[in-house]
Amino acid sequence: MTQDHAAPDAGNLTGKILIAMPGMADPRFDRSVLLICAHSEDGAMGLVINRPLPEIGFADLLEQLGIEADDSARRIEVRFGGPVEPGRGFVLHKVPEHGDDPEGRLRIGRALAMTTTRDILEDLAHGEGPESAVLALGYAGWGPGQLETEMLANGWLTGEGAEELIFDASHEDKWGRALRAQGINPSMLSAAAGRA
Repeated sequence: MTQDHAAPDAGNLTGKILIAMPGMADPRFDRSVLLICAHSEDGAMGLVINRPLPEIGFADLLEQLGIEADDSARRIEVRFGGPVEPGRGFVLHKVPEHGDDPEGRLRIGRALAMTTTRDILEDLAHGEGPESAVLALGYAGWGPGQLETEMLANGWLTGEGAEELIFDASHEDKWGRALRAQGINPSMLSAAAGRA
């Protein structure tokens, strides 16, 4: 007897968070928390969710793109999304749990999506669009098997992608809160990975 639908892939990390372990080899990700936006056998793509870019304002970006904002424009935080394509923007936002996803929008979970089209920026510039949103510049990317190798080397811990972590603007303690949400006391972690 055959199944009509495939079982969910237990190894798929889409919608999960990655928490950098203290021994993280790449200093660009030291104490970072990422949301995995896409994960498959072809690799993975994620956005750092705890690195604000205070020197770059949303209004400045709109001006650079030639988008005129009005008085009702949303106040959107701009963050460092990762080292790949730092000039490219990604809007993480909440979406209705049911409904169609237009072109340019990638659903990450039941109520979370990432949009890369100019339309969403125009909507936000006029006080429209999603209620909760952040803009990330750049992204983190891994080739086939690369993320899994980094996880086996104790570079990353996975956890549930709590929305309060994604949209919360309090970044200083987000790494510790992400660990505590997984039942781990950050002060008990060591940078040295053990071998049996």
